[in-house]
Amino acid sequence: MEELVRKAEELAGRYGIPYYEIRITRVTAAHLGMQNGQLEELSLNTEMGIGVRAFNGAWGFSSANDMRRAEDAIKTAMKIARLSKGNSEIYLGDPVKDRAVIGVKKPFTEVDIEDKLALVKEIDSLLKGDNVSSRRIHYGDGLKETFYFNSLGSEIETVTPRLRIALSVTARENGEMQAYWKSFGGTAGWELVEGIDFPHWAEVIKEKAVSLLHARSPPSGEFDVIMDPELTGVFIHEALGHAAEADAVKNGDSILAGKLGERIAVEGLTVVDDPTLPGRFGSYVYDDEGVKARRVEIIRDGVLVNYLNDRETSALLGLEPNGHGRAQGYNYQPLVRMSNTYVEPGDWSFEEMVEEVKNGLYMVGDKGGEVDTAGGTFTFGAREGYVIENGEVKEMVRDVALSGGILDVLRNIHAIGNDLKVDFPGYCGKGQWVPVDDGGPHVLTRALVGGLR
Repeated sequence: MEELVRKAEELAGRYGIPYYEIRITRVTAAHLGMQNGQLEELSLNTEMGIGVRAFNGAWGFSSANDMRRAEDAIKTAMKIARLSKGNSEIYLGDPVKDRAVIGVKKPFTEVDIEDKLALVKEIDSLLKGDNVSSRRIHYGDGLKETFYFNSLGSEIETVTPRLRIALSVTARENGEMQAYWKSFGGTAGWELVEGIDFPHWAEVIKEKAVSLLHARSPPSGEFDVIMDPELTGVFIHEALGHAAEADAVKNGDSILAGKLGERIAVEGLTVVDDPTLPGRFGSYVYDDEGVKARRVEIIRDGVLVNYLNDRETSALLGLEPNGHGRAQGYNYQPLVRMSNTYVEPGDWSFEEMVEEVKNGLYMVGDKGGEVDTAGGTFTFGAREGYVIENGEVKEMVRDVALSGGILDVLRNIHAIGNDLKVDFPGYCGKGQWVPVDDGGPHVLTRALVGGLR
């Protein structure tokens, strides 16, 4: 490795490159997928590669999946940077030397692949049931080891374990079809698996899917809406978090551009992105630019106080870098990305919120949607909904969607619950896929409601 560091220094001098950074990553991962008892995926792979970025007022990037081509990758990135010479600036800062390991109790790399397959088969069996027409399980784990160094003299080793399990069922009856699912995951070891009550969750998922078959369509119009912690998290990730990513601000694709210091939400609303939350799926110690991860308040008491940024956007906007430059792998350049995004808890109980609602809906879970961060509008589906009348939760509704203006919904918040939950692991796509988590407490606001069909 010392030889590679010296070679990078030599090539930077030869090509006149003022800054470069190099990531060498090895990932050992297992993936198992099963649908209706049929094994669709069973893989155990180790992949190692090098990604090189060189900066000369603009970036040059090159990667290789064969370390024998490491010098070629460095040389190519520097040649591209020399040819692409631009006038941008980046944050540099001081060199960092560190070794950061996210520890686990039971390493999943020491669990035999046969035991992982047995787990998937057991879950598949649990998901069988009346009216269940399809069932699916995916198990994935990965141990990511990275050595990062740059021209400032930084040398950072990180070890990050991640594990995720997703199970879903589809119920069918009289031509109707409804699906329900649940995911578990974190920066953790096999102890995460051992802590999940799979029989319980299998019954919950089946019961929900079958119940939705008999639920009615939702009313439409503007209503008081209580979002559960999962839907709160999805809303805050998709509608606000992406708008707070500083590359969107830089590119003119964010309604939050130019609003730092302005009140954009009700007093009492604080929104955070925190890669340092222990055990959460989106957690990490250093980002892919060698910047220490840290908790960032995006909104504090209703005021927009920060953006998520990387080395380039922090220099452009005059902000401190906050460790949100992330890449899908060694062969991708870092982009500004979220980690674990959530709403801080307030002091309302769920029961107190329900009592406030005379005519509204309780919406639970995430069923995907669309957001326009430039125009400031969104539409999200919920996996299930319930009518609220005169302070009481009543019948279930299905295929229910929530929509509106992002800032309108933030300003219409009437109550923030005291029941924070950040435990909804998934992957965020933005040209690249990175692991994230999100959540919050129950939140009572006002928005447009309609059906997904």
